[in-house]
Amino acid sequence: MLFEVPELDGEDDRVIAEINDLRQKLRVHLHEPRRWNGQLRRNLKARAVRGSNSIEGYDVSLDDALALMEDEEPLDADRRTSLEIIGYRNALTYIQQLADDTSFALDESLMRSLHFMMLGHDLSKSPGRYRQGQIFVHDDEHDLRVYEGPEADLVQGLMRELVEYLESDGSPVFVRAAMAHLNLVMIHPFRDGNGRMARALQTMVLAREKILTPEFSSIEEWLGRNTTAYYSVLADTGGGAWHPERSTKSWVRFNLVAHHMQAQTVLRRVDDARRTWAELDRVTAGKKLPERTSFALYSAALGLKVRRLAYEKDADVELGTANRDLRMLVEAGLLQPMGETKGRYYVATPELKNIRHSVVQERRRLEDPYTSPNQFTVRLG
Repeated sequence: MLFEVPELDGEDDRVIAEINDLRQKLRVHLHEPRRWNGQLRRNLKARAVRGSNSIEGYDVSLDDALALMEDEEPLDADRRTSLEIIGYRNALTYIQQLADDTSFALDESLMRSLHFMMLGHDLSKSPGRYRQGQIFVHDDEHDLRVYEGPEADLVQGLMRELVEYLESDGSPVFVRAAMAHLNLVMIHPFRDGNGRMARALQTMVLAREKILTPEFSSIEEWLGRNTTAYYSVLADTGGGAWHPERSTKSWVRFNLVAHHMQAQTVLRRVDDARRTWAELDRVTAGKKLPERTSFALYSAALGLKVRRLAYEKDADVELGTANRDLRMLVEAGLLQPMGETKGRYYVATPELKNIRHSVVQERRRLEDPYTSPNQFTVRLG
């Protein structure tokens, strides 16, 4: 027996309809050719990977997450954290490749393979293998045992049941994905990495429905920004041990809020990008700079560190051209160089920051889609 889908009421149906509307608006925006779409996709994927790992205590800056997405050396992250980020990146990339694979088959072998991709750098964690003994989740901060997983000899049967559920359930995809997440994390089939596996499985369920590509359908960034609420609703739903008879209503609502607010966030970023690029084009034209330099200026305007190699890829230029462009941007008072030659990067000057500030000032505030109060507190942003 698994945790079951709760009965949805009229307010849940309304929120699901609104999420579908928001996703459709995103789909329309993304079909329009934009110079900045590639950067937006890369940033979202980095934010998802960073968010999911931050829940487990592996914190990196967005700059380092972006560097690791591109197999570049991070500026600050240590080796252990970098390996965790790279492992999760690889799993998410594979999910991305499976999104429209006509021969796709969701089975236990696939889930175990994804787990190995995430944790294969540390064989002591038995990557790709189900646990052989009892498992407990411990809150180190308060020295409390907060969850006890089902007996190890139940794991394989429960995982088989989970795969069968995902192949047959007719619930709305956002609900089905939330239940996949909940059941996997409650079964806790692996010795480590269960939370990340559950979040990756949720993203895979969404991606297979072709709602949007994985980087646009994932809620992992939002969960990373609301870790306390995430743990709280999981604890409330689980009741401290394997209790599949408990209500999952609050968990499903939490996930619907996450989808709604992440979709609002991404739509807002699309609008931010459009207005920021319009301003950057005006500035580069006024300063007689090549149009392509907006790729570097956009990243810097977001508060990111611009590295030459990343600019080469974005602008599709050679090393010499990239160096000349970056020097021009420094001379134009838009970028400021930092660090020595080998580790040099560029950041926004006050003039460029002011351009970004003018765009951000006009942002719409995110709104909780539910009118009735929820038991969890989330960041509205």
